[in-house]
Amino acid sequence: MNFFDRTGKIALGSRLRMLSAQMTDDAGKIYGMYQLDVSPNWFPVLFVLSQDGPMTITEIAEKISHSQPSVTKMAKEMLKKGLLEKQVSKEDKRRNTVRLTDKGEKNAQHIIDVQCKDVDAAVDELLSQANHNLWEALAEWEFLFEQKSLFERVKEQRKIREAKKVKIVPYSSAYKEIFKSLNEEWISKYFVMEKEDYKALEHPEEYILNPGGKIIVALYDGEPLGVCALIKMNDPDYDYELAKMGVSPKAQGKSIGYLLGKSVLEEAKELGAKKVYLESNTVLKPAISLYQKLGFKKVAHRPTPYSRSNIQMEKILD
Repeated sequence: MNFFDRTGKIALGSRLRMLSAQMTDDAGKIYGMYQLDVSPNWFPVLFVLSQDGPMTITEIAEKISHSQPSVTKMAKEMLKKGLLEKQVSKEDKRRNTVRLTDKGEKNAQHIIDVQCKDVDAAVDELLSQANHNLWEALAEWEFLFEQKSLFERVKEQRKIREAKKVKIVPYSSAYKEIFKSLNEEWISKYFVMEKEDYKALEHPEEYILNPGGKIIVALYDGEPLGVCALIKMNDPDYDYELAKMGVSPKAQGKSIGYLLGKSVLEEAKELGAKKVYLESNTVLKPAISLYQKLGFKKVAHRPTPYSRSNIQMEKILD
């Protein structure tokens, strides 16, 4: 176990595979001890067919939570050993099932009536000697993985770690070009630059800052990779507009968009805003998902200076 002490939890899969390989090896010896010419891998198929009768390969796969190709492979092996036989339904000729032969039934009954009792007793002895109940722990881990996979959990932790490298800073003239280029990049990729874009991006002081708006910049390890603006609105319903959010493609997946949006909304609160507005396009699915995560809700269509805008959203600040 010294190797796994050194690697830590990152080798969890390798450790489980090693334990599984050891148990599978022992299972083969156990079948041999009872003079059964059965592979340990076949037990789930033997068991369900002995309990529930003939089934299709698809039905077996669903019952034992295996893939269909895996069950197909096992069935072929068991057919060769004379444990299974094919059966065609009299009612539906297209429905091909497999069932246990007499030999298969005999093997299955011996495993269930004799071998399982000895195995259960041995496992119970193991559990009584252990500080932790592995059987219950496995059920708990299976449940937790159903809620969220290990992949999703690692992805979340990566985002949390990388988000710590992000620093949100106020706009200064040093960031004028990056403010323009990051927005030009995504707008030109999906749409075309419009008159209102050029005005705000080429003259941010005049059209955003001087009227009472804000621009913030996200630095990742000191490099500016994200920008977002809060534009003062002359509107009876809304105080500010969240706009001109751009994030470098190389910064995707680092939560920069979310951190920018959250910071801009905090800025709006400090300025006394009650409602914030934004415009977008439904083709930008990640952006729409981000806005929803930030608490924005879709509103009825409003006049817009942008031809690309086909969705408007609002956020009521607490």
